[in-house]
Amino acid sequence: MYPGSFQYSAPSSLAEARGLLATLGPDAKVLAGGHSLIPMMKLRLAEPAHLIDLGRIPELSYVREAGGGLAIGAMTTYHQLETSPLVRDRYPALADAASQVADIQVRNKGTIGGSLAHADPGADLPSVMLALEATLTSTGPGGQRTSDADGFFQGPFTTGLEPDEILSEIGLPALPANTGGAYKKFANKASHFAIVGVTAIVTLAGNTCRRVRIGVTGAGANASRARAAEAALEGREATDDNVDRAAAQAGEGIDFLGDIHASEEFRAHLVQVFARRALQEAVARAR
Repeated sequence: MYPGSFQYSAPSSLAEARGLLATLGPDAKVLAGGHSLIPMMKLRLAEPAHLIDLGRIPELSYVREAGGGLAIGAMTTYHQLETSPLVRDRYPALADAASQVADIQVRNKGTIGGSLAHADPGADLPSVMLALEATLTSTGPGGQRTSDADGFFQGPFTTGLEPDEILSEIGLPALPANTGGAYKKFANKASHFAIVGVTAIVTLAGNTCRRVRIGVTGAGANASRARAAEAALEGREATDDNVDRAAAQAGEGIDFLGDIHASEEFRAHLVQVFARRALQEAVARAR
């Protein structure tokens, strides 16, 4: 099916894009990489009267050091993330996730900001943002506003982004020494979306897990933190038995989805399996 008719604008600056969105109002949609919005338009699930393409705004594409952590422009592509030395060395879980998105064509065009703003329940990156305790900066009529990842993902295809705001930057905090991270997923073979994906970030003090953060995607209506599993491992030695006990609690609090791809029971099982694998890899990288 073809999308309905629409007007198209390609601003050259964030200020120009923000002005267009303010002028055009709710009839306009922001276009990032297009791999989520365009298919929805073809199915007539989204019918914007105007598209504002961010693809010609160079100020939104970067990975740079900031305050000991990283600042990432919203139009940075998956390929740029997976190949960035800063991301690969300091935040390997993000590089893991970016490298597992769809295929090379999608990774060359799709963007971190587009994925996070779209908030597909099976998207890879939201769980990474939760586990890394990222911040998300949006730009709107009132200037810039920063949100914690915890409050950003509110439901399927629903975020804390206001209709007149543009997601502009993602901030990753500095991680302590001896911190490792990993992302593991069970993918839909056709779409490569996560049927279940788990991110684990572990900081060790000797062999003790001083700090543990776990994000889960694909299992429920939106990405969420596995707080019971985090608490089960923090302050304990990073033994296989302790990791297994923590992983067994990774699904607590999730209202599991059931669909043609996986039942609720299978997703609950997968969360435990992939939480264990992500934790094991994170611990190995922390040592």
